[in-house]
Amino acid sequence: MASLTSRLARIWRHRWVDDADVRRALPADMLKRLEQRVGASERRHTGEIRICVEAGLPMSYLWRDATARERAIMMFSKLRIWDTAHNNGVLIYLLLAEHAIEIVADRGIDLHVDTEDWAAMAKRMGEAFREGRFEDGLTQALEEVSAVLVEHFPLAEGAADRNELPDAPVIL
Repeated sequence: MASLTSRLARIWRHRWVDDADVRRALPADMLKRLEQRVGASERRHTGEIRICVEAGLPMSYLWRDATARERAIMMFSKLRIWDTAHNNGVLIYLLLAEHAIEIVADRGIDLHVDTEDWAAMAKRMGEAFREGRFEDGLTQALEEVSAVLVEHFPLAEGAADRNELPDAPVIL
């Protein structure tokens, strides 16, 4: 268990980062472009992709020393990404307070992709974020996730995309 000092520092960091930080990192025009990219991606495969960005963890998570991964899994559930026809939804989750990136995939696509591959995608995305290139990082991750979904769940020739989830990034 973390020391009291480190827990208090973590709480402070999560309370310090706020909606203004999210808007600076991901302005409205960027969010619109990301939404369009998600829509374009989903017209090539049967999967669903959601992007979720959060300034800091809720206090209940901080009190119990929960991880960004735990929050990402909860958001995967709350956003109903698990509830797709082919069990091939993917969440790209960004926690600004910790510069944490998590990719959570439903069981249908997770069967085809190793944990190390998801981690490598998140790592590449993190490199762009550390340089302040949030759009580049999210676009790269979106393209990599899309390539995996196109490979394993391509949209059939002439089939129409059945958009099961909203394409707009979720800002918490």
